[in-house]
Amino acid sequence: MKFACITFVPIVYHNDQRLAYGPYVKEMNLWLRHVDEILFVCPKSMDTKGQLLQAFETGKPIRHLVIPEFDIRSPLNMVKAIPQVFFIAFQVFRAMVWADHIHLRCPGNTSLVACFVQMLFPWKRKTAKYAGNWDWNSSQPWSYRLQQRILRNTLFTHNMQALVYGHWPDATKNIHPFFTATYRQSEIEHTPPRLPEGVIHFVYVGYLEENKRPLLSIEVVEALQQKGHRAVLHIFGNGSQREMLSGYIRQHHLDDAVILHGNQPAETVREAFKKSHFLLFFSKSEGWPKVVAESMFWGCVPLTTRVSCVPEMLDNGKRGSLINPDKKEIISAITNWLAHPDEYLSASEAAMQWSRQFTLEKMEEGIAALLKE
Repeated sequence: MKFACITFVPIVYHNDQRLAYGPYVKEMNLWLRHVDEILFVCPKSMDTKGQLLQAFETGKPIRHLVIPEFDIRSPLNMVKAIPQVFFIAFQVFRAMVWADHIHLRCPGNTSLVACFVQMLFPWKRKTAKYAGNWDWNSSQPWSYRLQQRILRNTLFTHNMQALVYGHWPDATKNIHPFFTATYRQSEIEHTPPRLPEGVIHFVYVGYLEENKRPLLSIEVVEALQQKGHRAVLHIFGNGSQREMLSGYIRQHHLDDAVILHGNQPAETVREAFKKSHFLLFFSKSEGWPKVVAESMFWGCVPLTTRVSCVPEMLDNGKRGSLINPDKKEIISAITNWLAHPDEYLSASEAAMQWSRQFTLEKMEEGIAALLKE
C-alpha cells in the first residue's frame, strides 16, 4: 500500500534524522506499520529549539514533498498566500495520484487545500484525522468550519472516514468516532486510591499559553491556601506565559505551593499523575484533551471546562468535575470533593476504568481496520 499523509506538521531535519512533534509521531508510527510506501506532504524545518521532537520509527523509506507554510488570518496574508496555495495544491495532487490511501491531518491550512483536491479522487480510499473540536456549537475559525463541512459531505467527499473525537448528532456515514491513546496495555498497573486529605496535590500539564489559562490554576491553589487548605500545584510545560507565571509566583510568595517543572519526560509526568489528586484543566479549545485521558488513567480526578468531547469523557460529571472557568465555582467543586471522600474515590476508580479501555494496542487495531477497509 502506498500511503500519502498531508499535514501542516513540519518534518524537522537534524543529524541525518527526520523528526516531528512527539505525540504526532507516536501516532503516525502506528499508521506506518501497516503500509508499504510512505509519502509526507508537509513543510520542512531545521529548528529543534523548544520542541518535543521524536524520530519516525519505520524501516521503510520516507519520501517528502516539501510545501511552504502559509497564513490566511488577514486579508493581506490571504493575497500573499495565493501563489503558495497553487503550489501546495499541485504537490497535494501529485501525492494523491501516487497514493493508494490518502490521509489528511486536519484542521489546518494545508488540510484545507487537501480537502478540495481530494474531491478529484472519489475512487481512492481516504481517512482524515480531525484533531480539533468537532462540536458544531463551539466557536471555530471559518477555515475549520469549512473543513468540517467538506469532510462530512457525502456528495463531494467519497470513500472517506473522518476520525473525530466524541459522538455528535447529525453525523454522516463519513464520520467515525475515534480516540487517541498514550499508554500500552502492559503499562496498566494497580494504582492505589489516594484520599484527598492532608496535602492536596494538583497537577497542570500543557502549554503555558493564554488559551490554556494556567494562571487560573495558580489562582485556585492560592485561594485554597488562603482558606486554610494545604495545596500544592505541579506545573509541567513551557510557553509564552512562563515568565509571567514565574513572576506571579514570586510576587505572591507561592514558591512552596506552585512548582514550575518545564517540559519533562513522559515518565516524570506519569509519576506526577500517580501522586496527584486533581488535574486542573481549563482550556478554551481542544480536540481530544489527551492530558485529561492520561490523568484519568492514573486515577487523578480532572476538573475541566466543558470543551469538545470532555463531557462524554467524564460521563457528564461522574468521573470528574465539569465547570466554568470561574475561580469561585472551581473552589466550590474542590471543597465538595474534599467533603465527600467516598464520592471522590468512586470518581477516581470510574475514571481509571474508563480511560484504561483506550490503549495504544486498541488504537492500532482501529487504524489497521481503517487501512484495510
